[in-house]
Amino acid sequence: MAERHEEGQANLTAIAVLVGLIVAGVWTWKRLSAETQEQVIDQALPVAAGLLAVGMIVLAVAWKISRRVTQRRERDRLVAAFQRETAQEKKLDLSFALIECNAYRVEGLEEIVPALKDIWSMTLVRALGHKRHRLRGMAASHLGILQDMSAVPLLVKALEDEHAYVRACAALGLGRLRATEALERLAQAASEDGDQTVRSRAREALDQMRETKR
Repeated sequence: MAERHEEGQANLTAIAVLVGLIVAGVWTWKRLSAETQEQVIDQALPVAAGLLAVGMIVLAVAWKISRRVTQRRERDRLVAAFQRETAQEKKLDLSFALIECNAYRVEGLEEIVPALKDIWSMTLVRALGHKRHRLRGMAASHLGILQDMSAVPLLVKALEDEHAYVRACAALGLGRLRATEALERLAQAASEDGDQTVRSRAREALDQMRETKR
């Protein structure tokens, strides 16, 4: 309770000081001659604006560096937890959290790529049923991030899944892999699948492959 009281007093003091500085600044400004005010506007303000811009750039760079350090620490923590975990369900949850923390990139995860591929491939094949479609879909899209072409046959097969979400994620994964061997199957999904999202994802995957060829 005492700490809150002291914190409140510190806030009030800071506000009082800020108000005092503003009042003092206005009072001083009004007592300057018109010529001095004009010089301040012409010379001091541009300098202040430049310093402010530099300060903002420095703060932005510092924030980005701090964010990257925090992200790297969290990634390392999740990697260690993933490697220790033995329960498959918890390991799968950790794998999803890990790839999200790493901004859906494989860089920095090279040492556990084989383990990630195994658990996502197994999930895509074994997480059967309508209620587990989200797990299958996430596994399919994430497989594409690993840039392991051996996952292509699994993803092509997933284009036949009963749930549209899984088919759309499979198309996304194939696009991420630039799997040109799946061009014909993706073209078929883009024109014939009964779900609009699946057709859209398939077209996006085809566009990614065409860009790669250029």
